[in-house]
Amino acid sequence: MELRIFTEPQQGATYDDLLAVALEAEKLGFGAFFRSDHYVGMGTEGLPGPTDAWTTLAGLARDTSTIRLGTLMTSATFRHPGVLAIQVAGVDQMSGGRIELGLGAGWFEAEHTAYGIPFPDTRERFDRYEEQLAIVTGLWRTPLGETFTHQGHHYTLTDSPALPKPVQQPGPPVLIGGRGKKRTPALAARYADEFNLPFVDLAETREQFGRVRQACEAIERDPATMTWSNALVLCVGEDEAEISRRAAAIGREPAELRENGLAGTPEEVVEKALAFAEAGAQRLYLQVLDLSDLDHLRLVAERVAPAL
Repeated sequence: MELRIFTEPQQGATYDDLLAVALEAEKLGFGAFFRSDHYVGMGTEGLPGPTDAWTTLAGLARDTSTIRLGTLMTSATFRHPGVLAIQVAGVDQMSGGRIELGLGAGWFEAEHTAYGIPFPDTRERFDRYEEQLAIVTGLWRTPLGETFTHQGHHYTLTDSPALPKPVQQPGPPVLIGGRGKKRTPALAARYADEFNLPFVDLAETREQFGRVRQACEAIERDPATMTWSNALVLCVGEDEAEISRRAAAIGREPAELRENGLAGTPEEVVEKALAFAEAGAQRLYLQVLDLSDLDHLRLVAERVAPAL
C-alpha cells in the first residue's frame, strides 16, 4: 500500500512550511505530497493566511526532485477550465511530469463569500464540474496541430489550440472523490484515473467503492484500471503520551482520532491501514495537520510504511 502526505495549508502555513514537509516526505520515500485547495480556514484562521494551490505546486515542482505532487481537491468553482488546463499542464512541465489533478465540484461556501467567488447551487456546481472534466481532459488529449471545441451550457470553447501539452500523456492523472451516490460514481467511471474517499469509515468505503465499480462496469470500463484511495487524518505516537501530545497539537482527542482516523501506536495504525487495504484501498493519503512536526513523518516512514 502506498502512503502519501496530504496537507491543509489554509489552516495556516507559509510556502516554506509546505516546502519543508514536501522535502522531508520526498527524502523519506512517501509516494506523493498533496495539498488542499481552499482559501479560508476551517475552525480557525491560521496566519499568514491561505496560499494558492497551483502557485504553491509550481514552486514545489522546481524545489523538489522526485516526489509526485497534487491537489485534494481543486474546486471547479475557482478557475475557468481552460485556464486550469493551462496551469496544470505548465506545472506538469515544470515538475518533469510529476503532477496529479484532484478536481471536485466545490463545497465550502464561506471561502466563496469571503473572496467574491460565485457559489451556485449543488446541481449547477455539478453541471459545471462535469463540463470542466470534459474540457480539461479534452484539451490535454487533443492531438498537436488540432483544435478543441466545446459547446456546453456553462462553457464554450471554440477552436482552442489546446496548448500547452503536459509532459504526461494523455495527461496528468485525474482524481475524483466524494460520497455522492449517483453523479459522483458516474463521473469517476468516465474521467477518473483514481477515486478517493475522504474521512469515511470502512463500511462506507466498501459501499462507495462498490458504486464506482458498478458505474465502471456500466460503461464497460474495467474497474482494475482505476486506482482506489482513502484520505484519513494522521496521529501516530510511540506511546500514549506522544499520541496525546500530537492530538492536542491539532485540537483533537486521541479516542476520536482512533475512531475516525489513522491514530494510535504504529502497530494500531498498521492494523487499521491493512483493514482499508482489504476494503479495496491501494493508497492512503495521510492528513498531516501539524506541519512543524517532521518527526511524525519519520515515525510513519520507519514504523508504519515497512509493514504495509
